[in-house]
Amino acid sequence: MAQDSMFASECQFWLKKLSMWEQASSTPETHRDTCFHLPQFQEFLKQMYNSLKEMDFNIIIERYPTIGHLLSKTCRNPFILAYDESQKCLIWCLCCLIKKEPQNSGESELNFWIRGLLSHILSAFRLDTKEVDFLTKSLGYGPVDYYPGLLKNMVLSLVCELRENHLNGFNTQSRMAPDRITSLSQVCVPLVTLPEFEPLVEALLTYHGHEPQEILWPEFFEAVNEAFLQRKISLPVSAVITLWLRHLPSLEKAMLHLIEKLISSERNCLRKMECCIKDSWLPQAACHPAIFRIVDEMFRCALLETDGAPEVVTSLQVFTRCFVETLEKENRELKFALRTYFPYAAPSLTTMLLQHPEAIPPEHQLQPLQHISELLREAVEDQLCGSQGSPFESWFLLAHFGGWTDMAAQQLLRLEIDPPAALLWLLAFYYSPQDGRQQRAQTMIELKAVLDHLLTLLTSAPLSAMELQLASVQSTNEDSRPLACGQLVRRLILNFLLWAPECHAVAQEAVTLMAHNDEITREIIGFLHQTVFRWEHLGHEAPRSGKLARELLQHLQAQV
Repeated sequence: MAQDSMFASECQFWLKKLSMWEQASSTPETHRDTCFHLPQFQEFLKQMYNSLKEMDFNIIIERYPTIGHLLSKTCRNPFILAYDESQKCLIWCLCCLIKKEPQNSGESELNFWIRGLLSHILSAFRLDTKEVDFLTKSLGYGPVDYYPGLLKNMVLSLVCELRENHLNGFNTQSRMAPDRITSLSQVCVPLVTLPEFEPLVEALLTYHGHEPQEILWPEFFEAVNEAFLQRKISLPVSAVITLWLRHLPSLEKAMLHLIEKLISSERNCLRKMECCIKDSWLPQAACHPAIFRIVDEMFRCALLETDGAPEVVTSLQVFTRCFVETLEKENRELKFALRTYFPYAAPSLTTMLLQHPEAIPPEHQLQPLQHISELLREAVEDQLCGSQGSPFESWFLLAHFGGWTDMAAQQLLRLEIDPPAALLWLLAFYYSPQDGRQQRAQTMIELKAVLDHLLTLLTSAPLSAMELQLASVQSTNEDSRPLACGQLVRRLILNFLLWAPECHAVAQEAVTLMAHNDEITREIIGFLHQTVFRWEHLGHEAPRSGKLARELLQHLQAQV
């Protein structure tokens, strides 16, 4: 009895200690006290087991009513469970409390509770497989019950090691050896699509060691990237960005995957293109300048290889819109200078282009357009403002922000004065960037003549669709040189049809006459889609113009 009394007293002592450690688990004093008393507590657990294994269940509960409370607190203390000997002694003690043949609901509930504690220990720490199998079978568990828990907690344990997590505020200061991390990434290659391994995949991707070279297996990056592209894995955007920063081939493959999807899909469905681009997470990743520069370079190569194919230009412009929206959300106070994104442009020009042209009231649009044109002209023709690239670099920058050229075309038709040379130059350059200064000056003269003709038609009554068609087919001059801005003329006429109420009655007939082949038909459909897309983003449109644009779209799409 004296031994029982001493054991009961020890139980109370350790119960108070466990409660104190639990309440102040994050203080250095608690850490030191726990480590100091741990050998004594392990010895106490061994003595407890030696006593309990000889007792009947009912006697244990009668003599030591707080033993369940003590064991429960022990199971929640990671310092104690971190040692194999503590785990085994604790498991043995819990097994002694299981009633082999429960006689009532209370005993059944106690068995269920104890098995829950055992399951927690088994799943939280890796034991020898034979020990686990023997113990779980003796407790009535099958592999289906405990292996998922073991897997989950094994993954979490590895994640904690990788992240050097704090254990209840105590820094373990332990690092995985680089070769072990390399081996771990290799083992994960066939497992990256398993949901249970997602935390480990993320931890590996975001692991930042001090090694001078990449230590993760290249095939690991490739497997994760392929799983992400196929939507077989769910990762936070930060992990995906890290993947693309650490493994350039994965970023290139993701970008090629996106471009192929955009080009192979219906190029004029800009809303679908926008959804596809946002789902790729590339606009979010491009907020990091290193990723943006690579993405932008791939668009540049695509434009050069396709000779400025309309579908590539459209893809670039929709991507840029998505990127700018994301940049505004994530960089309210810009983290990176604009020059890091567009190094070949004057910062003042980039700042102007990044504005939303649709949000500027029509009466205030002329000034920013003229400023943009002047800056571009200096960069292209006068080689001022620190221009470092060819005219293509200036055109490529402008091509990102196609809304400005569309606004310039609209302004030319709305102005009651002679068209400003700055707007004529901007449009001539955009639609024919390869021209030299003299050719561009000639194009501006021809463009002004077309504008004068269109504005004259407004004063003639009644307006004829055939007269509009004649304006669009004036594609040669006296030297039989093709008019450089043939596409631009069609853009001006389409704007003319949409914005001048006098033209609405003949709009469908005029468009039908203009669309005399499949290429021009697709071009006009693309323009109308882009116009409607911008209106939708702006949030409002002229009702009559919007209705007409959709009617023309429906009419032309029926012909393709």
